[in-house]
Amino acid sequence: MKRFRLYIDESGDHTFHDLGNPARRYLGLTGIAVETEIYRTRFHPDLESLKQKHFPHNPDEPVVFHRKELINRNGAFGVLADPKKDDAFTSDLIRFLSAQDYRIFTVVLDKKAHSERYGKAALHPYHLCLTTLLERYRDYLSEEGGRGDVMAESRGGTEDMELKRVHREVVESGLYQISAAAFQEVFTSRELKLKKKTENIAGLQIADLLAYPIKQALVGAAPGSFGERLRLAVEGKQNSKSRTLL
Repeated sequence: MKRFRLYIDESGDHTFHDLGNPARRYLGLTGIAVETEIYRTRFHPDLESLKQKHFPHNPDEPVVFHRKELINRNGAFGVLADPKKDDAFTSDLIRFLSAQDYRIFTVVLDKKAHSERYGKAALHPYHLCLTTLLERYRDYLSEEGGRGDVMAESRGGTEDMELKRVHREVVESGLYQISAAAFQEVFTSRELKLKKKTENIAGLQIADLLAYPIKQALVGAAPGSFGERLRLAVEGKQNSKSRTLL
């Protein structure tokens, strides 16, 4: 039986503040599902080779991809100020994204519309997106005849406990018309795994790079030239079931 892991990252925040600002209105959650054997033998080592090629470093002090740092040319990414090096890196990153075997799931919430419709009964944006993402992932595991678990970026003490609680409740109690048994049949753990991006988790880094451009594309906004190139590179990794706008 195939084993998978879903790596999750977000674009935007979970608050209901300043919703008239388009930059604050939408929260997007993107998950990258990778079969564990493929992740071990190709996905992770290929990403590390890409890093070493463009940002040579001591493996004991790994280079960690983060979209904002890449765009702002911070730290090791300062070399990308050279247009030739920037173009070479972006081309290799796009080749990596196009060649790897994985599936993308994205849920985007219009917080303004959600708040106006439900008022004080509006659900926590991150929790709503997470439960929808878990539903889509469960469907995928069932279709693939596989089993899997979930890992997200650690967001801090209280928030981490809340995310763990939501994940556990979904697996233990089910969702809407999906029973708990249906989740437990394909989920290998009731516990959400949480890791910091600094721990050099390849799946979390790729989810971070893709979350913003995919969210922007779903809401009809331009993700910028770098983001647009990344989005186009992964178009074939999505399908209608994996892209949801709430």
